[in-house]
Amino acid sequence: MEAAKLIWNCWQNGNKIKQLPDNISPKTRAEAYRIQACYESYSQAPILGWKIAATSLEGQKHIGVSGPLAGRILQERVFTPTEKLNFGKNKMAVAEPEFAFKMGKTLKPRYGQYNMEEVMHAVDTLHPSIEIPDSRFDNFSTVGELKLIADNACAHEFVIGPSMHDKWKMLDISKHIVTISTSNKHYNKGIGSNVLGDPRVALTWLVNELSKNNISLLEGMIVSTGTCAKPIAIKEGDTVTVNYGILGNMSFTFN
Repeated sequence: MEAAKLIWNCWQNGNKIKQLPDNISPKTRAEAYRIQACYESYSQAPILGWKIAATSLEGQKHIGVSGPLAGRILQERVFTPTEKLNFGKNKMAVAEPEFAFKMGKTLKPRYGQYNMEEVMHAVDTLHPSIEIPDSRFDNFSTVGELKLIADNACAHEFVIGPSMHDKWKMLDISKHIVTISTSNKHYNKGIGSNVLGDPRVALTWLVNELSKNNISLLEGMIVSTGTCAKPIAIKEGDTVTVNYGILGNMSFTFN
């Protein structure tokens, strides 16, 4: 698809566009997700999982959408805490602390929605995740949700840490405090309920969004469920730390 090629080339080169031409713009969510699917074939490695954008009312208002959006996490854009990231041409310049679930079972498309209990039964482990989003649009807050889905829901890069201790299963993570800070002295505090009321609710939303679009959530995939705190400003040279209290912490540094 021409739209996918245009967005992908911008992503690889750090370029921005003002708009997609009308003749290649998606007209439905299904069409937008088909554009997104092309990135898997362009990528050098299999898809690692999924992200959810706009999981808070504030986030939805900020990017001008009516609800959450799903995006693909590409393996080549995922880092471990020990690696240094290249800040590059990231215009959005923020980092977001998230809960990420790794799936232990495949959930296939079906008629009727999945409930949270059966979705959580399919989860294997919980991981700390920091998303470093960006958009290929010059002004992403004005292009609308269909083009943002085509833009991979502003997915860019992720730092995903090792699995958290199983004690998370005994906690109400909707009430769990998460903080994110930088070596530049910025500090934001958040809570699990900022993610559609509960990260587990967000995961369930993602499963049903994929199901409606005839997409399976595969065993082994990771879903980063959306930011628990207000995105924190970052710059080249920053070290970013996210703290999950008794569930651990994680840091990484930009070159």
